[in-house]
Amino acid sequence: MRVRPLKALKMTLWSSALLMAAGCSGKAAPPAAPPPREVQVLTLAPSEVRDTGEYLGSLLSRQNITVLPQVAGYVRRIHVKPGQKVEAGAAILEVDSRTETAALDSAQAQQSSAHVSRELARTTLARTEALYKEGLASAQELEQGRAQVEAAEAASRSAAAQVAQRQVQLQFHAVRAPFAGTVGDVLVRMGDFVGATTPLTTIAQADVLEVSVALPSERARALKPDTALEVLDSQGKVLLTSPLFFVAPQADPRTQLVEVKAAFQNTVGLRPSELVRSRIVYAKRDALQIPALAVVRLSGQPFAMVVQDKEGKTVVERRPIVLGTLGDLSYVIEGGLKQGDRVAVSSLQALRDGMAVKVKSPDAAPAAGAGAATAGSR
Repeated sequence: MRVRPLKALKMTLWSSALLMAAGCSGKAAPPAAPPPREVQVLTLAPSEVRDTGEYLGSLLSRQNITVLPQVAGYVRRIHVKPGQKVEAGAAILEVDSRTETAALDSAQAQQSSAHVSRELARTTLARTEALYKEGLASAQELEQGRAQVEAAEAASRSAAAQVAQRQVQLQFHAVRAPFAGTVGDVLVRMGDFVGATTPLTTIAQADVLEVSVALPSERARALKPDTALEVLDSQGKVLLTSPLFFVAPQADPRTQLVEVKAAFQNTVGLRPSELVRSRIVYAKRDALQIPALAVVRLSGQPFAMVVQDKEGKTVVERRPIVLGTLGDLSYVIEGGLKQGDRVAVSSLQALRDGMAVKVKSPDAAPAAGAGAATAGSR
């Protein structure tokens, strides 16, 4: 009997449906449970935490002056260049001294005249004394001779003082460095007229510098005699460390800030008047710390995924914690965790409360104390 193709296709589909129904009549096997997720954990242990504050400090030179002339006149010679290092007493420039040189010559001539007059008076007095002993000179003549010697000696001392004064005045025409240091910009040129208030240049000594920092009053009250101040570079690396040597006895009435200072040997090429990052270490203590990346936040509340053993399984528990200050890499833990707790530090986004896990490598995470110098109130 011939069967139409469409009818044959329908019969084939119907037979296939009956066979599939017969095969599905038994129970299907349940899907296999996924293996526990591997996580890295960190076992909490106390480490050193520093209570610090970072501020902007200003570098000051203990020897930094503006050079001014002590006499008025025209600049005749300049001996230094900007940036040149000079020793104490080195000549910086010379002011026209011809008038003062002539005055010194006149004073020296007067001194010579006074010296001659004094010697003549002494010779005359000696002759008068000899004549007086022989009765050939009167007592009045003897007294006059003695008075002339005293007047000549006084005139000689006055002339010597005039010479010394002129010599000192002449020295002022040569401007010299009061101490060793580096010359700043030379502000005058050859032929310029300068006076006692004309700034010539600056000299700064950068071997020993002070760093000045202004602190809030409440933070300044926590300072101790051995409080350390650290000078940092732009990346936060410590360049220099020195204890404070000065704490202002009173706060600035306008800003209510207290100035503190520390001195140090400048071994890193810093310059006076430079602004630098400064960090003050107020206190040190031991505390638990947790890496910043191990903190999970839900609706603003921080949590830690604590790994613990329950009923023969290793599971994670989402536990609320109280965080302290944030350091470079870690938070200080103020509550919610205790020493010895194991905290998950990997696969945090995939972890759920009560989820079974497998510890991959205990304590494989970086130490929580690394870079954990905390930042205090500014």
